Amino acid sequence: MVLATNLGFPRIGANRELKKAVEAYWKGKSSHEELAKTAQDLRARHWKLQKDAGLDHIPSNDFSMYDQVLDMICTLGLVPKRYNWDGGDIGIDTYFAMARGNDDAPAMEMTKWFDTNYHFMVPEMEDGTQPKLSSTKIFDEFEEAKALGITTRPVLIGPCTLPFLAKHKGENIDHMKLWNDIISVYEEILQKLEATGAEWVQIDEPMLALDLGDMAREGFKQCYERLSKAAPGIKILLTTYFGDLRENMETVFSLPVAGVHLDLSNRAPHQYKDAIAMVPEGMTLSLGLVDGRNIWKNNIHQSVEIAEFVESHIGKDNIMIAPSCSLLHTPVDLNNEDALDPEIKNWMAYATQKLGEIAIVAKGAREGRDAIASEIEASDAVQEERRTSKRIHNDDVKKRVSAITDDMKKRKSPFSERQKLQRAALSLPPFPTTSIGSFPQTQEIRKARSAFKKGEIDEAAYKTAMEKEIQSVVKYQEDIGMDVLVHGEPERNDMVEYFGEQLDGFTFSKNGWVQSYGSRCVKPPIIFGDVSRPKPMTVEWSKFAQAQTDKVMKGMLTGPITILQWSFVRDDQPRSDTSRQISLAIRDEVADLETAGIKIIQIDEAAIREGLPLRKGDWDAYLKNAVEDFRITSCCVEDTTQIHTHMCYSEFNDMISSIGDMDADVISIETSRSHMELLEAFVEYKYPNEIGPGVYDIHSPRVPDTDEMVALLETAAKVIDPGQLWVNPDCGLKTRGWAEVEPALKNMVEAARIMREKAASAAA
Repeated sequence: MVLATNLGFPRIGANRELKKAVEAYWKGKSSHEELAKTAQDLRARHWKLQKDAGLDHIPSNDFSMYDQVLDMICTLGLVPKRYNWDGGDIGIDTYFAMARGNDDAPAMEMTKWFDTNYHFMVPEMEDGTQPKLSSTKIFDEFEEAKALGITTRPVLIGPCTLPFLAKHKGENIDHMKLWNDIISVYEEILQKLEATGAEWVQIDEPMLALDLGDMAREGFKQCYERLSKAAPGIKILLTTYFGDLRENMETVFSLPVAGVHLDLSNRAPHQYKDAIAMVPEGMTLSLGLVDGRNIWKNNIHQSVEIAEFVESHIGKDNIMIAPSCSLLHTPVDLNNEDALDPEIKNWMAYATQKLGEIAIVAKGAREGRDAIASEIEASDAVQEERRTSKRIHNDDVKKRVSAITDDMKKRKSPFSERQKLQRAALSLPPFPTTSIGSFPQTQEIRKARSAFKKGEIDEAAYKTAMEKEIQSVVKYQEDIGMDVLVHGEPERNDMVEYFGEQLDGFTFSKNGWVQSYGSRCVKPPIIFGDVSRPKPMTVEWSKFAQAQTDKVMKGMLTGPITILQWSFVRDDQPRSDTSRQISLAIRDEVADLETAGIKIIQIDEAAIREGLPLRKGDWDAYLKNAVEDFRITSCCVEDTTQIHTHMCYSEFNDMISSIGDMDADVISIETSRSHMELLEAFVEYKYPNEIGPGVYDIHSPRVPDTDEMVALLETAAKVIDPGQLWVNPDCGLKTRGWAEVEPALKNMVEAARIMREKAASAAA
């Protein structure tokens, strides 16, 4: 019969219980046992929730204390040598050291999980790396669920995808031997799972949504030939997601696996039609019909039609209904929202509600449409209500987008001319220092913001509290000798949410939290309609901050692509249309900041690389749109106004020319974890503008010393003209504490001073 299944569930808890427990452990306020108990309670709650929803296959090992890829690294024993692992059990402190760094070793690199806003820890393959089964987590959690009466489907990051994501560090790595050794550990895992009573195992291979060559496809065949023989009693569900298979589909359906999962969300809605012609007799097809990356209700009618079509070709016994990908990327439970606009809330579904949608579609496919007639009727009504709602469509916004001209996408003069004018206007020293924007969000800041939202203090009291914080941050930066200051953003809860709250076309949840990395959770805005800016959003705060100092104060904005990527986006029009609307709103803010006397304006596009389509054939259209959006926001200013942008952990090689086309005067990027390796892209391209490579990792509590920062800057100066270099942290500082920030920034300013002295001595 048609089965209702899931690929993964959010691990953070409906009230972010995991975040709070992990951070309490880090601060020494709770024990490992208390942390483990919280994790166990969350797993039990989530398994029961899925069972009660009517799911037939429930995942295990989708839970993680920090990151599922880090868990797989530990399972395979791929611990980098710098953590001095003794080869035994990988303890929780070693685990967190790999994620966050410690006094003796920096953290592992972190980057985006394909094109999502979730960050994973990058595996490292070194000379002498010897994979071995080094964690019992997957078996322990399977037994844990079984003790509750639930036989789960364990989840593994696949043996092809995991090495593909890795960084290889060393000249003597035998890559083929290393991969074969990794597969051997997977064989051992499957054998042990078979012995514990597992019936199905879910192996996630999202790299199948990428452009693969013949060698990679042949590698899949060799790998799964081995895995299929390792534990004949286990059925393997090969899971693909985040896009369509295209030319990889034939390879996928030739593999000796029991089932294949397809992403059928709006990224790849039609690939089931190609798949049914290739599915071998007896193979199960898992249909990812419920969108695992967005919060809009499923079109039940449409999903059942697709399931019926597939059913007519391969039969009911070979179909699973599932989300498009793990529900990790959606909030936990819409029932926790008591302040959402009722009309918009009626269009939405969080992870818990999506479980119900999966069960409904499976029931309709299994028993016929009459069995879910009322659910189909209700779903059709929601779809029609969204389609016709006047709250979604704004003719003025649409007219303004259609009136965009090429002149709106061009600065008045080329960078070489602007640079001279800006240097004269700003009078900054070589290696100018700045920060990316935010400063620590203290308990006092959060308390004041919460009190204001609850009506416990009035706007005047809130404004006074924020201005006091701004004055303190400005004085601190002056005292340590920073060159370009920021106001610290105490009034901002999040770099995207803050702007969305002031733009038409957005709405906001109270508890719509999703995991970004580790214990870092974000609450994405919800774009439901046409976007516009009713009034200035940041101008008064920036004016106040500039009035506190004679130094240059940087205005801080978030760019249109990042706002798009880090929001839940309406799915009734192309994403490029929505981003173009946002770009016009941000353009208005840029113009107002310049009019208010702000001489440097930073427009963060932290997510521009993240939004790059997985298939290279789709890149040109995306990059063209992204570059134009940035230029629309930034090209309204005079030549003397300096435009900055910031980008997060990313490999820029493939899009470096597009970054150049953005024509920002200064770009800052995260480079410390990669030891400036990311700058290689800017060298080969001969990046013409100025650049601030991050000199310390803000995602770790570790405080690097001045010598370490100087070494990084010297490395940067070997590959980038020193006259182009700025000195800044990797990213904003809101997640760090003042005890870490104060010494780190002082060391950074001192590193810049040393670099100036060295440059002056060399010139003499």
